Amino acid sequence: MPAALNDRFDPERSFELRLPASVLGLRGKQTMKTTWRRKLLIAAGPLLLTPFTLIAQQLSSARRIGFLAVNSRSIPSHPDARYDAFVLGMRELGWIEGKNLIIEWRFADGVYGRVPALAAELVQMNLEVIVTHATPTTQMLQRATRSIPIVGVGFGDPVRDGIVASLARPGGNVTGLSLITGDLNPKQLELLKTIIPALSRVAVLTNPDNANSAGNLKSVEASAKALGLGALYVQARNSEEIERGFATINRERVGAVLIELDPIFYAQMRRIADLANQYRLAGTCGYHEFAQSGGLLSYGQNLSEFYRYSAVYVDKILKGAKPSELPIEQPTKFELAVNLKTARGLGIKIPSSILLRADRVIE
Repeated sequence: MPAALNDRFDPERSFELRLPASVLGLRGKQTMKTTWRRKLLIAAGPLLLTPFTLIAQQLSSARRIGFLAVNSRSIPSHPDARYDAFVLGMRELGWIEGKNLIIEWRFADGVYGRVPALAAELVQMNLEVIVTHATPTTQMLQRATRSIPIVGVGFGDPVRDGIVASLARPGGNVTGLSLITGDLNPKQLELLKTIIPALSRVAVLTNPDNANSAGNLKSVEASAKALGLGALYVQARNSEEIERGFATINRERVGAVLIELDPIFYAQMRRIADLANQYRLAGTCGYHEFAQSGGLLSYGQNLSEFYRYSAVYVDKILKGAKPSELPIEQPTKFELAVNLKTARGLGIKIPSSILLRADRVIE
């Protein structure tokens, strides 16, 4: 056997590589000493670089938007159906994060005080549109920019709160989807009174940092008075204050609690439902997750569908539409959910009239 075949393979062994001058960038016919390792890299180079080149090209042409979230990032162990629904809505319209879309996510982790700095950070990126939610966050973002389009999801009354000129023609850089929070409160109180005819007093859990709460409380007060109910207003900004608030409600011997719509409360929904049951309170809320988490009943809009549909606004803006000319939409469907297991635990019999109207009955 030739000696060359008996030699051990050495990747560092040199050999002469003869390539055309045009490839080497040299004049005349020259050779270049190289190694087996270098030869393999030269041969595989185009294959190794091509995927990265394609990815770089895709990302360089991708559209860039922002998402300013009051709560924390959605992760498998602690998912947030609203944020996930937005990503799904964008995907359904052909916008895929990491391919033709870059989303700059910023999370306030349940602290409104962090929002202004996060808003300023997003504005400095010169994004094409920024999505956010809730009245206070939309207001803070609007104070940071009057030029970048903003799609607000789930704010309260944007006309009353000075965010837009009108629902039909917003007139500025904000458009999106508005909740009907004030109109929900009378219905929620009516449901509680129907379920518990002897109810004489109700607690209202509200976040004073939410600019939308002041208008809602006026609606609650008027509705409670019409139903012959007294109202105890309890303020909470975080999980510790929520705990103390429920302890106060218990000391005041209030029979039921109405939880106002607020992103901080949404993030604490399971704990709020647990506290209501711990203190044997009939609870109601506009988030359908409240009944799912063990609360007595919920009546309101499906927020996940709201976030999913907000992608339509982003899509239109990316294709050239102006936010000032995109009408703000409001929900037309409200869902009633009743948790019968919780009702049995509280010793409450749900009237058949309410069960027949319920969209969901949780056993």
